[in-house]
Amino acid sequence: MKNIITLLLFISFNLNAQEETKDYTKNVSTLDSTIETLYSVISGDAGVERDWDLFKHLFHKDAKLIPTGKNKEGKHMARYMTPDDYINSSGKWLLENGFHEVEISRNVQTFGNITQVFSTYHSFKRKDDRKPFMRGINSIQLMNDGERWWIINIYWMQESEANPIPEEYLPKN
Repeated sequence: MKNIITLLLFISFNLNAQEETKDYTKNVSTLDSTIETLYSVISGDAGVERDWDLFKHLFHKDAKLIPTGKNKEGKHMARYMTPDDYINSSGKWLLENGFHEVEISRNVQTFGNITQVFSTYHSFKRKDDRKPFMRGINSIQLMNDGERWWIINIYWMQESEANPIPEEYLPKN
C-alpha cells in the first residue's frame, strides 16, 4: 500500500510539473518572433494581465532595460533595470492604465551572432485608439546563441518636441 501511495504521489507531482512548464521556443526562434513577442507581451488594455514569465524568457540572465530621458533638473539620464525591476516598477501601471506599444518601423544591423535593432514605436492606452499618446525608438541588442535569440539590452527614448524621430526611422510610404 505504501508503494502505491508513493507511486501516485510521484505521478501527481510529475503531471503538475508538466502542466506548469510552458514551451516558449517559438517565441524566440527567430529575430522577428522575438521582437513581436516583446511588443505583444507588454501590450494590453487596462485590466489585462501580462504574461511576465514569457517576458522574462525573452531576456538573457544579465540583460538590462534602460529608459533614457531628462530628469527633473533637465539633465540627461539613464536608468538601468533588470526584467524583474521593470515588472515591479511598471507592471501595476500597465495593468491599471492599459498600454499598447506598436512597432511601426525597424532598422536591423547584424554582425555574426549579434544584432542591433532600432525599432520605432507608437504607444496607445487602448487597442482601438487611433492617435498615439507617445512615440519613440527602442534600441534592442540581441544575441543568437545557435539555439535561440536572447534580448541582451533594450535602451529607449521617447520622442520630444526638441528631439523628433528622424525620417530614416519612420515608416517608408
